[in-house]
Amino acid sequence: MLHKEKKVDSKIFNSLIKNGINPALSNIFAARDIKSIKDINYRIDKLISPDLLKSGKDAANLIIDKINGKEKIIIIGDYDVDGASATACAYLGLKKFGAKVDFIVPNRFKFGYGLTPDIVDLAYKKKPGLIITVDNGIASSEGVSRAKTYGIEVIITDHHLPGDDLPDTKFIVNPNQLSCKFPSKNLCGAGVIFYVLILVRSEIRKKKKDSYDYSNIEPILGDLIDLVALGTVADLVKLDFNNRILVHFGIKQIRSKSCNFGIEAILNLSNKNLKDIKTSDLSFLIAPKINAAGRLSDMSIGIKCLIAKNKNEARNYANQLNIINEERKLVESKMKKEAFSLISNHKINTNYTISLFDTKWHQGVIGIVASRLKEKYNRPTIIFAEDIDGNLKGSGRSINNFHLRDALDLISKKNPLLIKTFGGHAMAAGLKIKKEDFILFSSKFELVAKGSLSENDLNIFIEYDKAIPDKYMTIETIRTINSQIWGQGFPTPIFFGIFDVVRQEQIAKKHKKCVLKNINREYEAIFFNFEGKLADRIEIIYTLEINEFRNKSSIQLIIMSQNEFK
Repeated sequence: MLHKEKKVDSKIFNSLIKNGINPALSNIFAARDIKSIKDINYRIDKLISPDLLKSGKDAANLIIDKINGKEKIIIIGDYDVDGASATACAYLGLKKFGAKVDFIVPNRFKFGYGLTPDIVDLAYKKKPGLIITVDNGIASSEGVSRAKTYGIEVIITDHHLPGDDLPDTKFIVNPNQLSCKFPSKNLCGAGVIFYVLILVRSEIRKKKKDSYDYSNIEPILGDLIDLVALGTVADLVKLDFNNRILVHFGIKQIRSKSCNFGIEAILNLSNKNLKDIKTSDLSFLIAPKINAAGRLSDMSIGIKCLIAKNKNEARNYANQLNIINEERKLVESKMKKEAFSLISNHKINTNYTISLFDTKWHQGVIGIVASRLKEKYNRPTIIFAEDIDGNLKGSGRSINNFHLRDALDLISKKNPLLIKTFGGHAMAAGLKIKKEDFILFSSKFELVAKGSLSENDLNIFIEYDKAIPDKYMTIETIRTINSQIWGQGFPTPIFFGIFDVVRQEQIAKKHKKCVLKNINREYEAIFFNFEGKLADRIEIIYTLEINEFRNKSSIQLIIMSQNEFK
């Protein structure tokens, strides 16, 4: 593992200090994509205007027409956290406008992903006047065509990269479509539909001004922003300035205990004090439980939790999600063990990619396993499982400098019959191939990676932040740092240090608890999932947390990796 200290822009550091920012935090900000104090001044009026979204106003006006015509609107979501958050956001938001609204989330095992013809057939039974996709649809040409045969209009709201052919509807809202002037291309699915709802409200205001007969009270949409924050963080989209504003206000809403009932219920299961919630808690405490429903069961349970009418209802759904998540952990653990066993026979030292398949693997968990292998070996990784049709469904995760969706597109263009369907992002993508084509696909995937990656790209490289001086190493400083918005593209601060191991003990059989000492001071530390013995003197990569125990607060180092210091 290679590592080096992040470069700190001294001009930005000095500017932040002059503006009253904590010196430790100023160092961290000055090592990221911060140009001035304005880049951390998260104000709601600094959000990019929704008017810049291509077809946004047209979509909003169509929604208004359907609401006023008392026509049913069906939301078609996706079965991950962003999809669930987007569905809940759309459902609750449209309800505020007085819409007759319902939702359908495709069962991943029966229907697959997106607005398929079969899903449209299912939606048709509910007699909708409008279908709105959230977090999907940009590749659903066949589904849109099927809807047209029924006379159902379709609005596509999505953020995934478009292919060469778009669905035949003029109502496509996606910042990544060609000629869309919305400057941030990093909105998640929940973010896109939230913007559309803002446009609905904006267009209603115009119609009221023009004496348009609209009797509904103008709703408050700000109370949906915690759902947008959840989708944004969970989907690992880049936290550019616009997304950081959305997440900032979403986190603020949760901390104020005025948040979504479902979000509160799930956090309560983890005994998490809402006022201390961090961005990472959305990723590690909420997202896995909601995702588990889509992976192993029915994502509608996750959505019902997020649209619950009261705390009791939310608590009941949260408990169901927790049970499903425990089952997911068992399935994942078994699959990871099997996958790592296969890796031992894989030419990991010479291969640029990892492609694995086992007939027994669960297709709902392949994405998690792909992530774990990618993290350990730093290779573009695709894990396959067999679907009900006998095809292979793959879920992939990528590394820096390798755009996974573009790689699949290239393979598909050079081998037109090899990939049945694909889609996704730079860092995550999905696909379907024939079972008999697994070896051929693996070879083509490896070839594309070797053509675009260098050996250096395969090295695990960690950039850490400038160490916090002991005089600033206080509980207040750590709380200030952890209260900021961190995530994809704006990484959580990590640090490097050399310490003497004063004490160490094994806890819960698989974790190492210890006391570490540098030149001036001792610190409590914990190394999760480490069962060996630490050397007397070690160098570590770590993050900082506040350990709350028996009403006592103390600084705790969370060890990410360690080596004996020689």
